[in-house]
Amino acid sequence: MQRYICCFGEVLWDMLPSGKLPGGAPMNVATHLQNLGIPAKMISRVGKDDLGAEIKAFLESKNCTTEWIQDDEHLNTGWVKVQLSEKNEATYTIVHPVAWDFIQTNEATQQLVNQASALVFGTLASRDQASYLTLLSILKNLPKDGQILKVFDINLRPPHYSQSLIEEFLQYADIVKLNEDELKIVSEWYEIKGSEENQLREISHKFNLKTLIVTKGGDGAILLRLEADGEKHFYQQQVYKVVVADTIGSGDSFLAGFLKNILDGKSSEYALNFACAIGAVVASHSGANPAITEADIKKVMI
Repeated sequence: MQRYICCFGEVLWDMLPSGKLPGGAPMNVATHLQNLGIPAKMISRVGKDDLGAEIKAFLESKNCTTEWIQDDEHLNTGWVKVQLSEKNEATYTIVHPVAWDFIQTNEATQQLVNQASALVFGTLASRDQASYLTLLSILKNLPKDGQILKVFDINLRPPHYSQSLIEEFLQYADIVKLNEDELKIVSEWYEIKGSEENQLREISHKFNLKTLIVTKGGDGAILLRLEADGEKHFYQQQVYKVVVADTIGSGDSFLAGFLKNILDGKSSEYALNFACAIGAVVASHSGANPAITEADIKKVMI
């Protein structure tokens, strides 16, 4: 049976000062997975407008199927106003409501996810009741054998989240990705002090999480992972130095790179190393989905 990963959530256009680029965290993960040789099925919704047609054409140009992208008769395709700081870090103003706020599910969609190797989802697509209930239904109806990796990219975008929403999805997750600011927010909710390693261990224990990853921008990344010996091991990886064009999609490519290597049976150290390398390569290009090869990634790896 063919191995593939389902990505659930927003597909949208990032409206940058320099023009528009396709984006949305789960879609970025999907395109990078596809580029790394793992077929990705994007479950989302667009409007019957030019932006919707263009985003489908973009996905097809990246060899991603659009079979599971729904069409909305009334709402427009999603878009986001992106502003870049002097350090080329992005901030976002996310239009609401749009088509991906109303993703639907049915028996065929559930069957698709039930046969996947992993399901990648985030917080933003659950800001509206319709897509939230769809995602919850999909998670509740997954097989109970634990064979499908449930990958929660927290991806907090104020004001589109709540503590209760994060807690609900943490109950389902096997792998959780945060950035360092998100780790601070979650740790403050539970008054967890001490080192980042301690924070990860306490969050992992509280929600029975097997894998926690934190991206730290210029400081690389850290990982807490339950290994075959039954212990949770802590790993650190330094950043690969590049000239940064922008950071849009860098964390999404990081997640795709990590998942590819975990599914390929590579070690935690190697998966983290590869993930940091692809994140750096993507940050050295403009936009979330530059054309890069595995050779480009391995060139920067130690």
